Amino acid sequence: MKNVLEMNEFEFNNSIQSGSLKICVIGIGRIGLPTALSFANSGLPTIGLDINSELVDMINQGEFPLKDEPGYPTIFEKVLKEKKFTATTKIQDAVPQSDVIVLSLPTPMDKQNVPNYDALRLVGRQLHEFLTSGSIVIVESTIEPGFVENELKSIIEGNDLKLTAGKNFGIGVCPETANPGQILNDFERLPRLVGAIDQRTHNIIKKIYKHVFTVDLISMPDCKTANAVKLTTNVFRDLNIAFINELALIFEKSGIDIMTVLEAAKTKYNFQVHYPGAGVGGPCLPVNSYQMINFAKTFGFDNFSIVETGRRINESMPDHVIELLKDAFSESCTDIKQSTILILGVTYKPDVKDVQLTPAEPIISKLHQLGSNVKIYDPYFKNSTLFGINCESNLVESLKQSDALIVVTAHKEFHDLEPAFLKSTLKSPVVIDSRCIINQFDAKNAGLIYRGVGRGKI
Repeated sequence: MKNVLEMNEFEFNNSIQSGSLKICVIGIGRIGLPTALSFANSGLPTIGLDINSELVDMINQGEFPLKDEPGYPTIFEKVLKEKKFTATTKIQDAVPQSDVIVLSLPTPMDKQNVPNYDALRLVGRQLHEFLTSGSIVIVESTIEPGFVENELKSIIEGNDLKLTAGKNFGIGVCPETANPGQILNDFERLPRLVGAIDQRTHNIIKKIYKHVFTVDLISMPDCKTANAVKLTTNVFRDLNIAFINELALIFEKSGIDIMTVLEAAKTKYNFQVHYPGAGVGGPCLPVNSYQMINFAKTFGFDNFSIVETGRRINESMPDHVIELLKDAFSESCTDIKQSTILILGVTYKPDVKDVQLTPAEPIISKLHQLGSNVKIYDPYFKNSTLFGINCESNLVESLKQSDALIVVTAHKEFHDLEPAFLKSTLKSPVVIDSRCIINQFDAKNAGLIYRGVGRGKI
């Protein structure tokens, strides 16, 4: 393989333009697969590596697993046809024949809300064994500031002096900035951050990404600063949603409609609108806030109060949705026990097939504790089994069999639900709208017993 670190500028530029620079993306899930396809689409032969053999087989058979990512099905078909992309489960084959190793591995939380970097640690030990001298390692996974410098670098180096960062391999970061459901759009629009342990590696990473992604590349002084920026942007969002959720609780009590407030507030030039809901899920925002909390603890900040409070508020919203349901059932003089509740949408965000840390799960759990029967209708999971429940395939039939519905995820098709239709279809006219997609005045006029997060009774 090429010794990328020892190439002069002409040799390196030629290896990119000729398509002879070989890429390995480790972790080809929601973000990693589009990343690998982007590298391959730029003309660089790319191997996608994953421990999920079913996923690898699906890809190699020409079946694209992320059909909710616009643009990528076409790119997938193109790079397979051009033989620029393939997938494997064998790290011992993929890494030694690659010049650049991109890590797009999950960094979930454990049950104590402590970030778990075991996947990165395991791959780091494997890289020590299989990495070719002169290769570049780029971490795209979202990690705490300092993880690369303080831990991952040493794991890859090992104790046998076989590898030394900055000498016979380079390591840096380029944190992913994509929003599931619009990854291609974000890859073509959002600036990327580049940080590395030395300037030579930094320059190489920048040239590679400039070839693949036509966006601005922002140089960071080191890896930890780049990762700090990534966490800051996502924790900012989590905190602002928590602020709006807490306002929603207050406004409900005072008879103020939060959606009316937000529509007016966003006309002010420096107000960035966020919306209330049943909770904040997904692999990013909840995890990133706990990563920041964990990072703070390493420096003695055992009470990182503002972030911890934000998490507590957002994690309490499923309980609030249940309280709204109880209140509506009280008005309808119906017993919630043994009633049938239809959950509309279980994904953590609209129009994306992903249920990681979805607020639907605790809502369903609490309904079961109350003795309710639960149905699920989600256009992305028809006839599937989730949380021990067989998902429905027909919305109208599901409504006819339900005493109440809870809108948990605002998929596009739910925005067209008319209150009069719901009133005539549901067994009992109870509607809990955690995403404020139904006009509350139309709901009242139709005779629904309506409750919305942040919407006072009318």
